Amino acid sequence: MSTKAIHLELVGDLTSDAFIGAFRRFVARRGRCAHIWSDQGRNFVGANKLLAGDWAEAKLQFEGSVAEKLALDGTKWHFIPAYSPHMGGLWEAGVKSMKYHLKRILTKHVTYEEMITLLCQVEACLNSRPLGIIDDTSTDNVQPLTPGHFLIGETPITVPTPNLQNIPVSHLSRWHHQQRLMTEFWHRWQQEYLSRMQQRSKWHNKVKEFEIGHIVLIKSDNLPPAKWMMGRIVDKHPGKDGVTRVYSVKSGDSVVQRPFNKLCYLPIDTE
Repeated sequence: MSTKAIHLELVGDLTSDAFIGAFRRFVARRGRCAHIWSDQGRNFVGANKLLAGDWAEAKLQFEGSVAEKLALDGTKWHFIPAYSPHMGGLWEAGVKSMKYHLKRILTKHVTYEEMITLLCQVEACLNSRPLGIIDDTSTDNVQPLTPGHFLIGETPITVPTPNLQNIPVSHLSRWHHQQRLMTEFWHRWQQEYLSRMQQRSKWHNKVKEFEIGHIVLIKSDNLPPAKWMMGRIVDKHPGKDGVTRVYSVKSGDSVVQRPFNKLCYLPIDTE
């Protein structure tokens, strides 16, 4: 809820049993889930009753400290009001960021295993987006803070894959076609994400300029999945009207000049 980290799980249908299976996989990998928020879908309401019954039955089999421990391990379910999906906008937006682009890149049928692999890679991309910076004192190596740090302790990564964008689909194996889908998703989602971070009425109102020392995201079209280019503003180049539209940004060991529309603020301002 705080970091908007996303966990994607593939299920075969929308029954309560299928959801409980997904929930058990989630708990086994991520740890105990103390609270769940959801809408009042029949599969969720049914799963809540089944899980509550399982916990009650498990506690009856033990006494003393074991029963108390089982009570603390239970999950409390919170339902939003019926017919009010807008009240679940926090998680609906996260799922939409995946569904919107996934529906546009899937042009042929994939197997269950291929879909699981694709969703796991998509999850890594979504959880790799920079929220802020970990250490602002380093001038050379800027380490971003991502939702993945709160899940696995580090930024999620994807296994490198060759560029398959210019190869006809008919010449690709199923595995290479799957990796091409991953690359297409990454380019679509990254461009939309950075564009939304830059929404501003720049032709009508004067907006706040970047200051020297600010950490920014640099828009780049050729980055591999789950990789982001970040840099530090080292110089400003104002125009004749005093408005700065070009900045010198240090990224790694090099200093490059980038226009204002290729730079983005981080979602979390450390100041």
